[in-house]
Amino acid sequence: MGLQPLEFSDCYLDSPWFRERVRAHEAELEKTNKFIKELLKDGKNLIAATKNLSAAQKKFAHSLRDFKFEFIGDAETDDERCIDASLHEFSNFLKNLEEQREILALSVTETLIKPLERFRKEQLGAVKEEKKKFDKETERNYSLLEKHLNLSAKKKELQLQEADNQVEQNRKHFYELSLEYVCKLQEIQERKKFECVEPVLSFFQGLFTFYHQGYELAKDFNHYKMALQINIQNTRNRFEGTRSEVEELMNKIRKNPQEHKRANHFTMEGYLYVQEKRPAPFGSSWVKHYCTYRKETKKFTMIPFEHRSGGKVGDEELFVLTYCTKRNIDTTDRRFCFDLETSDRPGVPVTMQAFSEEDRKLWMEALDGKEALFISLNRANAKQEGSAQLDKIGFTVIKKCISAVETRGINDQGLYRVVGVSSKVQRLLSLLMDAKTCNEVDLENSVDWEVKTITSAMKQYLRSLPEPLMTYELHGEFIVPAKSGSPESRVNAVHFLVHKLPEKNKEMLEILVKHLANVSKHAKRNLMTVANLGVVFGPTLMRPQEETVAAIMDLKFQNIVVEILIENHEKIFKTLPDATFPEPISMSVSPPNAPPRQSRRQGQRIKRPLAVYNLCLELDDADSHSSPREDTPPGSMDSLSSQSPTPAFSSSPPGLLDGNHLIMDSRDLAGWTTNLPGQSRTSMVSWMNTPSANPTATSTAPSTYFFPNPAPGSDRAVESVAHRKARAVYPCEAEHSSELSFQIGAIFEDVQFSREPGWLEGTLNGKRGLIPQNYVQFL
Repeated sequence: MGLQPLEFSDCYLDSPWFRERVRAHEAELEKTNKFIKELLKDGKNLIAATKNLSAAQKKFAHSLRDFKFEFIGDAETDDERCIDASLHEFSNFLKNLEEQREILALSVTETLIKPLERFRKEQLGAVKEEKKKFDKETERNYSLLEKHLNLSAKKKELQLQEADNQVEQNRKHFYELSLEYVCKLQEIQERKKFECVEPVLSFFQGLFTFYHQGYELAKDFNHYKMALQINIQNTRNRFEGTRSEVEELMNKIRKNPQEHKRANHFTMEGYLYVQEKRPAPFGSSWVKHYCTYRKETKKFTMIPFEHRSGGKVGDEELFVLTYCTKRNIDTTDRRFCFDLETSDRPGVPVTMQAFSEEDRKLWMEALDGKEALFISLNRANAKQEGSAQLDKIGFTVIKKCISAVETRGINDQGLYRVVGVSSKVQRLLSLLMDAKTCNEVDLENSVDWEVKTITSAMKQYLRSLPEPLMTYELHGEFIVPAKSGSPESRVNAVHFLVHKLPEKNKEMLEILVKHLANVSKHAKRNLMTVANLGVVFGPTLMRPQEETVAAIMDLKFQNIVVEILIENHEKIFKTLPDATFPEPISMSVSPPNAPPRQSRRQGQRIKRPLAVYNLCLELDDADSHSSPREDTPPGSMDSLSSQSPTPAFSSSPPGLLDGNHLIMDSRDLAGWTTNLPGQSRTSMVSWMNTPSANPTATSTAPSTYFFPNPAPGSDRAVESVAHRKARAVYPCEAEHSSELSFQIGAIFEDVQFSREPGWLEGTLNGKRGLIPQNYVQFL
C-alpha cells in the first residue's frame, strides 16, 4: 500500500496518526533525495568513463591512422592497396563514432545531470526548509501552550485575556504553516514522478540517438567491409601460392646451394678471413671481410664486416688481382688459406682464409680464371625435365584435354585446383606425348581418367615446356602494366605484348585462355572465378628466368596478367593492337561537357541517398533475403551483379517523363515509396541499394533514378530494362576493370540496372561491364 493522503482537516487535530503520516511522507522524500544524489554521482562517473573511453578510442584510431604497411618488391596489387588504406578507413570510422559519443557525453550533462540537480535543490530543498519551519513552529506552539496552561488562575482577568489571545494567534499561525507544509509534501510527491523520470527519458533518447547513428555508420561501413573482405581473401589466396613457391625454392637451395646461386655481375663473392699483420711483438690478427671478385676486370673488393657488432667496421678496399696461390699447411698454422698478390702491392701477398676446403676451391677456380663450379639458374632452367614442345603433338595434347574437361567436368568444384595422383598424371602425360599412343587415348568417354588427372596433366605439360608460354623475354614487360596504370591501359599493354609472342605461343595461349574464360562462366558451380584461375595459371603461363624470392613476390602480378587475359580474351586475340606500346594511364579524365559520373574509387564508402536512410529499417529486411555473393575480386567480371530485382508498384511515382523513362529525384522517391504497400516499399529500397560488386563507391552525381515508362494499360508502374539496347552519348574511359570504356555512338546490348546506384550493366564487343547511367540513351 502506498502513502496515505494528508487531509487538511487533520492539521487542526494534529493527531498522532497525522504525525505518523507526515513522517512517512518525509521519509519517502528523504529516500528520493538519496536516490537522486546517488544517481547524480553515477551519472558523473558515467560521463567521466565515457570521456575516458572516447579518449582511448581516439588514441586507438590515431595509432591505426599513423601506421603504414611496407610491401616487398616495387609495387602493390589493387587488393593490397585497399588493405593498406583500410587502417586509415578504420581510423576515420572510429573518429566519426567518437564524435557522436562526445555529443552524447555533453547531452548527458544537459539532459540528465542539470535537471536532476535543479529538482533536488529547488524542490526537495524547499521542502526541507518548510520542514524546518514546521518543526520549529510546532515546538514554539506547544511550548507556548504549556506555558499558558501553567498560568495561575489568580492572575488578573486582563492578563489572562491577553494570554488567551496570544495563544490563539500562535495556534492560527501554526495551523496555517501546517496547511502549507502538508500541501507542499503532497505536491512534491506528485511532482517527483515526472521531474525525475523526464531527464532519464531524455538521457535514453540521447543514448538511442547515439546507437542509431552508430547503426547508420555501420550500415555505411558495411559496403566497404564487404569489399575489404574480398581484397583480404584475394591477398590470402595469392599468399598461399607465393608461400608454396618460396618454400619450394628454399628446399632447393637447402639441398644444393651452389646450383641455385643468383646470377649477378660478380664471378665470386662471400666471406673470407683476411690476415692483418702487426708489429713484431703483437703477431697478426684475422678480420672477417665480405669479398667480391669480377673476372673481367680482375677487381677484388673487401669490406670488413662484423655480425656481432651489427655492421661494417671499416671502409671498402679495392685492388686489381695479379695472381692467386694456394697456401700449404706447412707455411701457416691455419687451414683453407690462399694468397693474393695485387698490382698496387707487388711482392706483398695478402693471406686469406676460406670457410672450408670446398669454399677455397671455388675461390681458387674463380680467381685464376677457371670456369666456376656453380651452375647458373639460367642453364639449369634450360635443362629442365621433359620433352614438351609447342609442336603438333603439343597442340593435340592441349586440345584433347580441353575438350574432355569441357565435356565431362566443366562444373566440377575446384576444377584445376584439385590435383590428380602423380603416378596417374605422369602415365597419362607419357601416353599423350607419344605419337604412337596419343590418338588411342579417349579422354571424353573413358572412365579410366578422372577429370583432375586430365587437368593436372595439362598443367604439367605447360610447366614442362623449355620456357613458359608467355616467354622469358617478355616476362618483365608483362609484369610492368600489372603494377600500375588504369584498367584500360593495362588491357592495352597486355594486348600489345601478346601480339609480340611467337606465333605458336600466341596460338596456344589463345586456345587455353578461351577455355579458361569458359570455365569462369561456370563459376557458380565450379567455384573457379577469374581470380582463382589467375592464382592457378599465373605461375604456369609465366615464370621468371631466374628463380629468386624477389621474382616469387611478383607472382601476384602474374596472376593479374592472367586475369586480364581471361576477362578481355575477345579483344586481345581477335583484334590487332595499336602500332605503338601504350603508355600507362594513372587515371581517366571525363571529356568536356560530359555529365558527372558516379565515383567508384577504392577506399571510399557509399553515401546513401536520403530516401535510403529514411527507410533503413526496411532495407535490413530486404537485404537479409539477398543471395550470398562469391568471394571474387572487384576487378573481375565475376564481381558484377548478375541480376537486379525488379519491384512491382501499385501506383505511379512522381517525376518527369523523358522519352521512355521516368526520371525521379531521391526526395520524390522518398515520398512516393512511403505511400507504397509494405512489400513493394521494401522491394523498392532493396532494389535501389542492394550491396554492389564494388561497394567502395561514393556518389558524386545527383540522386536521380531512371525507370522505364509503363505501357498503356499496364498494371505495373515500372518494368525491367533487361535485354534493352542503349547508345553512348558521351565517351568514357574505365576507372576500374569491371567498367567499360567506350566512344560516342557505341551500342550496348542486354542493358539492365546494376546494383550500383547510378550505374547500368551491359555488353560491348563481347565484354560485360558497368556503364555510367547518365552517359547513355536507351534505344
